[in-house]
Amino acid sequence: MFDMMDFGMGEFTGDNGSQSPAPNGPYIPEASECMRCGMCVSSCPTFRLFEIDAETPRQRIRTISKVLVEDVPISAEEREHLDNCLQCRACETACPSRMSYGALFDQARAKLQETATRPWLAKLAMYFIEHKRRRRILLPLLSLYLRSGLRKPLRASGLLRKLKLATVESLLNEPALGSLAGIYPVGRRQRQRGRVALFTGCLAEHFDRATQRAAIKLLNTIGYEVVVPEGQGCCGAIHQHNGCSAQALKDKNIEVFYQLEVDAVIYVASGCGAMLSEYEGDNSETAGWFAKRLQDINEFLLAHWPDNLEPAASNMNVAVHEPCSQRNVLKNGRAVHELLRKIPGLNIEALPDNQLCCGAGGSYMLSHPDNAQQLRNAKRQAIEGSGADVVVSSNFSCAFYLNAERAETARKLVHPIRLLADRV
Repeated sequence: MFDMMDFGMGEFTGDNGSQSPAPNGPYIPEASECMRCGMCVSSCPTFRLFEIDAETPRQRIRTISKVLVEDVPISAEEREHLDNCLQCRACETACPSRMSYGALFDQARAKLQETATRPWLAKLAMYFIEHKRRRRILLPLLSLYLRSGLRKPLRASGLLRKLKLATVESLLNEPALGSLAGIYPVGRRQRQRGRVALFTGCLAEHFDRATQRAAIKLLNTIGYEVVVPEGQGCCGAIHQHNGCSAQALKDKNIEVFYQLEVDAVIYVASGCGAMLSEYEGDNSETAGWFAKRLQDINEFLLAHWPDNLEPAASNMNVAVHEPCSQRNVLKNGRAVHELLRKIPGLNIEALPDNQLCCGAGGSYMLSHPDNAQQLRNAKRQAIEGSGADVVVSSNFSCAFYLNAERAETARKLVHPIRLLADRV
């Protein structure tokens, strides 16, 4: 049996039982151990969809071993099953050896990408994610399109499908065009307790502005000045999970926040938080500074909530959706429940089947729309069956996907801090 204490750097083990050093990656258990255990199988969303062993983490880890250890070509079928992975990392939570599947998957994707041709749409998306100024030029055109009345006839024309833009277009909603201010001071009659910086991300900066304003309002209310540095950018998750280097994005963010005199760097979206929490910079001093100050908005508010501040009461029933990034990487979902208990009278329950991914998966909703839609449908059924008045989620990507093209009568997901901000 593999050593249960070997959770970090160790040895790779190929299908033939041979072991080799793994200077750049965590430990892969032997194939026989994975086949005997199989605890990850029931937690895997693609196994739920296909119910075949090829769509399980234990089979994908064998493919990853071929790529990283044996350095042998993999078949088109093996590549397809590997690419079907949502990277929800539920298998990491289930695995008794706590194998770092996410890190191994990213390494394998990066190696495979060295010889792959990236589709034009993916290249374009990466470009706008990287370049904030270019993205801001594009957004007014997007807003004009949404307001012009062209959406319905363009969809009917079939042109979007021919250009492979139908899925992207279906997810669009009105963006915020202006920028947030650089500094949000506390009120003149309040005592300032400290100063924090807000990480806004890339797409969330424009498509989740209400949540970011709620975060600023709450932080100001409890006595913290909020700084929103202009130089920050994308967290890099989309790049890294698609086999591209995110190091330049990581280094830039660390550098920008390191220059600030702040008590904490606050993130609002758990998907960004999961990526930020695993940052490793070229400079150990600045990377260490960043890691010590990085905090989730729910945890920060909970830890610093004033005893004399009581939100307005509410008798609503609230269902808490727990994103994969929060459940499997950050592992801080209880903070949402505890924070919402600050609202008197609120009835709070976990959303049924929370362990199943919603299908968003960063860019997965675009690269694998059929798989993603099946998972979204299952999550929406859980939401409708919950009986909740409001459903909350701490991840922008999950809420963005679940809210897209929903029926008028369906419940809209909001970030938990928006409920709180409305009541203080």
